[in-house]
Amino acid sequence: MPVYKHLFFDLDHTLWDFDANAKTSLTDVYAHFDLDSIVAAPFDDFYQKYLHHNEALWTRYQQGSITAEELKWRRMWRTLMDFQIADDTLSKNISTKFLEILPTKKQVFPHTFEILNYLKNKNYQLHLITNGFEKTQWSKLKNSNLDGYFSEVITSEGSNSLKPKKEIFEFAIQKAKATIAESIMLGDNLDADIQGAMNVGMDTVFVNHINAATELKPTFTITHLQQLETIF
Repeated sequence: MPVYKHLFFDLDHTLWDFDANAKTSLTDVYAHFDLDSIVAAPFDDFYQKYLHHNEALWTRYQQGSITAEELKWRRMWRTLMDFQIADDTLSKNISTKFLEILPTKKQVFPHTFEILNYLKNKNYQLHLITNGFEKTQWSKLKNSNLDGYFSEVITSEGSNSLKPKKEIFEFAIQKAKATIAESIMLGDNLDADIQGAMNVGMDTVFVNHINAATELKPTFTITHLQQLETIF
């Protein structure tokens, strides 16, 4: 059994409940811009279309096909286009407001604080590797009281790379003054977190909140964070 010293967490969808926080943020945005009258559809219709476009564009961003700025506003533009609204200015204004509100939300997954305290008390070094935007991710951490748990926070912007590329993992290992052998990656995204870490020889914990099927073979798989106590 390897002796792990450095635990590298993903943030969104792993510790910080992105879907719950995004939904409440978009609810606020929907009201702010009176989108109910502009879109002429219930919020849930708008939200489901947003989820579809957000996922597709995040995949393209992780593949290097679009920039971070394009991702931020095009997911809103595409959502509005589904309702026959072609308005670049409104799309960008919605994006700006959404990114102002989103980091203020505080919903984390059950047992997040308990497990982070448990790991800190066992003297593990905790770090983050996230594809999120630098300013946004730091705001999320501070507003949800997660910022005090992590020694190093590596973002795609800060490292000039993004998961699943090997460079961001190598950058993280170097910054944490760790080695691959004593490190393990914990995340929910099979491509970005699990396959990406496996590609550099790092052990992995698949945080499978949604019971997703996979042919990958992570070192460990859990369905809720409290199960980390059986590993560490």
